[in-house]
Amino acid sequence: MKGPVLVVLAAGMGSRYGGLKQLDRIGAGGEALLDYSVFDALRAGFKKVVFIIRHAIEQDFKDLVLSRMRSIPYELCFQELDSLIPAEIYTQAAKAGRSKPWGTSHALLCAAPLIDAPFAVINADDFYGSPAFQVMGSYLASPQLTEGALVPYRLDKTLSPQGTVTRGVCVVREGYLESVQELTAIAQVGSRIVNTSGAGVQEELAPDTPVSMNFWGFPAGIFPDLRRYFDAFLEAFAGQPKPECYLPMAADWFIKHKLLKIRVLPADSPWFGVTYQEDRIAAVKRIAELTAQGLYSPSLWTS
Repeated sequence: MKGPVLVVLAAGMGSRYGGLKQLDRIGAGGEALLDYSVFDALRAGFKKVVFIIRHAIEQDFKDLVLSRMRSIPYELCFQELDSLIPAEIYTQAAKAGRSKPWGTSHALLCAAPLIDAPFAVINADDFYGSPAFQVMGSYLASPQLTEGALVPYRLDKTLSPQGTVTRGVCVVREGYLESVQELTAIAQVGSRIVNTSGAGVQEELAPDTPVSMNFWGFPAGIFPDLRRYFDAFLEAFAGQPKPECYLPMAADWFIKHKLLKIRVLPADSPWFGVTYQEDRIAAVKRIAELTAQGLYSPSLWTS
């Protein structure tokens, strides 16, 4: 079996961040958060990295990220508004005023031709920690892999003091994911953690609720089913400008239709990320602390 592949979702526009957060310099050597994920993944046995980006940031991505990773086996693929989209659907979307691609399920489908082995999917703007990559790498290296996997994190450890966040809220039973619901307006409100629906209804969530931070593992054969799910999404939402087809939504669909069982992989691993520009200060501090502890070199790729 070929070694596992790491797929990095780096095509986001960073509307709440106010810039390309996937390229922002966080480490002392100019590293972005994705540098640390790639570094940890390679140490955990991953053999190739597939970066999903947009054509508009290709040169910046090469100059600011790939120039540091000269010896890393990687491939680039591109997610655009019209990628893999039938002409009639694209026409409907354009009339509705859609201006950005269709979410993380769409992004993963764009990378499908480059994935020929079990793979993990992560966000470019999140730090997942070495223990998470170790457990996922070991799992994906299992022979005859037929099930998916998720490394979850505690909800209260994934909030931003700057505003609301989107999280995949998980129900876990006997070591497997039973369901995952994407909630898009979670925030700390006093001593409570609540999600506010589009209708203004608040739902309180327990601090220790396991949530998806988009650290998924999948066998390479999931793409026909993922395409079926995405096609149904397009049919339902082509005429609307904003809905996105999130990977947790697809995972929940896999589970409910008994297409894929998804194991939950516990990992005592830190998480932090950059949703808002103000989050950058905390991220820089956390990376500096981990570097001071000797977990990373001050210049990650030249040590």
